[in-house]
Amino acid sequence: MIKGDTVTEEKAKVEKVNEKLEEENLEEKNLKEESLEKESTTKIKNKENKNNKKTNKSKNKFTIFNIPITRLFAYFIIYSIIGYILETTFALITKGVLESRKSFLYGPFCAIYGLGATVMIVGLQKFNKNNYTLFFGGVLVGSIVEYLVSWIGEMIFKIKWWDYSNMPFNINGRICLVFSIIWGILAIYLMSHFNPKIDKLLNKIPLKVLKPLSITLIVFLFLDWVISSFAVQMFYARLANKKNVELQQSSIILEKYNELYNENETVNKIVNTLFSDETIIKSFPNLKVTTKSGDTILVHSFFPEIEPYYIKLFIPKF
Repeated sequence: MIKGDTVTEEKAKVEKVNEKLEEENLEEKNLKEESLEKESTTKIKNKENKNNKKTNKSKNKFTIFNIPITRLFAYFIIYSIIGYILETTFALITKGVLESRKSFLYGPFCAIYGLGATVMIVGLQKFNKNNYTLFFGGVLVGSIVEYLVSWIGEMIFKIKWWDYSNMPFNINGRICLVFSIIWGILAIYLMSHFNPKIDKLLNKIPLKVLKPLSITLIVFLFLDWVISSFAVQMFYARLANKKNVELQQSSIILEKYNELYNENETVNKIVNTLFSDETIIKSFPNLKVTTKSGDTILVHSFFPEIEPYYIKLFIPKF
């Protein structure tokens, strides 16, 4: 009886050992299968990510600092409209009048804001490390943009949008120290707080909607700019011809006036109907001209009979 019991116990022990070995083998098999599944899943995901990256690159072929061109268009439009609202509000508070502060005849766009914000967003990508670098980048990029826009306005369109000649530490009246510092402060707020909110808003708009909408508005804005430039040139021609104002390059202006305005009845009717003196003055109440003597004069001062604003709401007490 004792020997039989011993044999039985040994068999039981052997069976238990075999069972454990089988369990361990099963666990190893399961672990191997799981690892193989994970590896295959990872490979599939990596392939999908690579395909998605390729797709995104193909969708956004035209980028500047990894920012799609269509998004830059959207920035320009949004900040131009914001600038128009800010300028109109500023005129209302400081002058008590509702007047036009737009850059062009038709759309509600103040292009200097749109251009400034868009260029700063692109230009500040390398400075977006901390507030100190953002401030320095804002002063640099903002001043360059402001100077170039002012120079283009004067050299090409014969328009003087602003003049800082009376401000300390100015360069040719186009930029000055005070506004350069303001550009630096705005750069910090723009990149750290405001533009991320604009990005969140744009991310909610499907690309198939954002892309055609941005392109359509940019085309409209471009046409608005071309028409406005022509209208202002014709206005300068009338100013030189009828008011006998000696402007810089008056001979060239009068030559254009005679060719387009006097000798072409169709152009004459269109200009007189769409781009009258009142239309130009009310659209650009702060438009200035530079005479041959170098004086800078507000255009509406030559037309005392035309109010340069739409509505006078109140007289400011300050």
